[in-house]
Amino acid sequence: MASFRSEPLQSDLLSSSATWRFKYPSAFALKARPFPHFLTVSPLNSTILHDFSMLSSSRNSHAANAADRMLQREQAHERDGRNGGRAEGRTATSEKTMEVGVAKQRTPYQRSGDGRTAPKTKKMELWVRRHKEREEEEGKAKKRSKKDKFRDALTDLRVKLDMCSKRGDVMGAIALYDSAVSDGIILSQYHYSVLLYLCSAAAIGVIRPAKSGSGGRSDIPNSSSCEESSLKQSVNSSEDWELTHEDNFQHTEREVTANSNEVVEDAKREEARKDSVPIQINEEIKEYARSRGLEIYEKMFSENIPMSEAALTSAARLAMSMNNGELAFQIVKQMKPLGITPRLRSYGPALLTFCKNGDVDKAFEVEAHMLENGVQPEEPELAELLRASIAARRGKKVYYLLHKLRTNVRQVSSSTAELIELWFKSSTASRVGKRKWDTEEVTKAIENGGGGWHGLGWLGRGKWNVSHTFVSDDGVCMTCGNKLVTIDLDPVETENFAKCVASLAKKRERNSNFQKFQKWLDYYGPFEAVVDAANVGLFSQKRFSLRKVNAVVNAVRQKLPMKRCPLIVVHNRRLTGSKMNEPTNMKLLEKWKNADAIYETPTGSNDDWYWLYAAITCKCLIVTNDEMRDHIFQVLGNDFFPRWKERHQAHFRYRDGSFEFEMPPPCSIVIQENERGHWHIPISAEQEQERKRTWLCATRANMSNTIEETSNPPTDLCLQNTTKSSTPHVGANRDFKEKK
Repeated sequence: MASFRSEPLQSDLLSSSATWRFKYPSAFALKARPFPHFLTVSPLNSTILHDFSMLSSSRNSHAANAADRMLQREQAHERDGRNGGRAEGRTATSEKTMEVGVAKQRTPYQRSGDGRTAPKTKKMELWVRRHKEREEEEGKAKKRSKKDKFRDALTDLRVKLDMCSKRGDVMGAIALYDSAVSDGIILSQYHYSVLLYLCSAAAIGVIRPAKSGSGGRSDIPNSSSCEESSLKQSVNSSEDWELTHEDNFQHTEREVTANSNEVVEDAKREEARKDSVPIQINEEIKEYARSRGLEIYEKMFSENIPMSEAALTSAARLAMSMNNGELAFQIVKQMKPLGITPRLRSYGPALLTFCKNGDVDKAFEVEAHMLENGVQPEEPELAELLRASIAARRGKKVYYLLHKLRTNVRQVSSSTAELIELWFKSSTASRVGKRKWDTEEVTKAIENGGGGWHGLGWLGRGKWNVSHTFVSDDGVCMTCGNKLVTIDLDPVETENFAKCVASLAKKRERNSNFQKFQKWLDYYGPFEAVVDAANVGLFSQKRFSLRKVNAVVNAVRQKLPMKRCPLIVVHNRRLTGSKMNEPTNMKLLEKWKNADAIYETPTGSNDDWYWLYAAITCKCLIVTNDEMRDHIFQVLGNDFFPRWKERHQAHFRYRDGSFEFEMPPPCSIVIQENERGHWHIPISAEQEQERKRTWLCATRANMSNTIEETSNPPTDLCLQNTTKSSTPHVGANRDFKEKK
């Protein structure tokens, strides 16, 4: 290794012909000039030159010594190499022993130049540790920055796609997709689901914004016929919002009271969301959205992204936009093999496409596939099947669908009522039916069904008389004079329903509060009526009033057969405060307690469970204006609960200084078919008094009063239950099979 020798510094400083500059550029321009220019001859300058000369001599000697030491170290290293890495005069054992001893005494520090070790000072150890930590942190930061950047990009894309979904902005969503693909961002299942939803909705022609208040795009014109509009509204139902946001919403239990501003605001927001204005899409954007939607679906498939029910449903809608019902049906059939449970919306595209094209057999094939997978059609799907069957003049299919509406819907909307009226006024309807039938068989079928229907097919022939009518307080049709029936509730179903309510209440109530109420009710019950005190006491005001509760209790008591005081269920927090210490209120509470007619639900409980269970167990009236649409009632299902509520709920209103009651209707509010083949169809109306409810009455104009018997009625227009029970029973959805 060549040694390093420095030249004397004073030779540069004293040379008059040389110009000296600092190694590093000076910030001051003055110092950049030739150095000798400032060294005038003076005693002070001589001293400065002497000091520089001495410093240079010392530096030269130090450099020489350092170079000699480096040369000696190199020579020693060469000798160690010849001796196997050991110093001269040392054996391998002594060398190893020495190394172990040194290792215990000091911490080695590895030099960058050679492999030898030297002791570190404390400052050096601290510096090395900090340097290593800094390098590790920088390495982690680089890795983390890449992950964070990728995660932030995905999150930002998700937020922007959600905003496009809320606004119904399909073009903005496609632009985000193109940008993400160009940036190399790998999309997840959620991103593809949102994109496919927007593209499929636009391809159909109507986009419903996911939430209200976002408005629509003014640059998208309205272009849809009446028939297409009906079809699109059926497909883009309120369930669309759940297509890509179904995992973001969770129910939280809360006590619903009349003075709850939060509940009122929630109801307003829900109503506003349902009333959001759909965005109409023009043909150019429809075609573009369809092609891009197919492209996105193919990319999702090629990247092996797991398919979801939402993505496949959107793909079926793309097939529907191409008027390809067979493809839409095949997509739905693929769900079960993939481990995906199809939903009602999954069948919509195939069903509606077949109905629109008039392929009735294929449409009913879709409906059969729905039933096999436990999916029940609702009114929009049944209405489309009814429309297609009427157009195809398929009388037995219409009869089947009327009974489907009876079991699944009970009351029809005004638009469905118009379809039914259209059928009864058609020439096909007048020609369909039996001229002779066995009256005993019809009567027995009505009894086995619980009343209100027989399911044996159209009875009689001739023109139908169709009119809109009302039903009297006695349950008599005011047009034809036929008495409508009250369909019995099965006692076994009622008992099972009470057990279901009790089980749900026990899971949600603290400690054993509900079990204590059950024991109390067994001891002091049964009652003839139950009063929801919170709903009554807060009627048309914010402050709870015991006087209103007392007025309703006294009025209801007069209508009861035994004239016994009804059970009053109230939360204990309603009975606290200075207002309750007034003599009038204290006297009322004392009277009810002495009569064992009041139960205070404990803190942390929901009084809805208590009054509902009491009314079911006692088989009595429940006095409340609560329509029981809250989520705690939704868990009870749409089968038995609506029928029970119809038979047991009494509404009230305050008029002319006193309370009036609307008792349960005198007949069951459900589609009814009597033994003579006449039909009565109730038309649903929100918040309408029962006495003003409109019914559709359909009777044969030339039906003979004398009915001849036949042992074997025609089978082409018959409908029969799959199961018949000897116990009078109503209600639960029944399946029908057409006789072949």
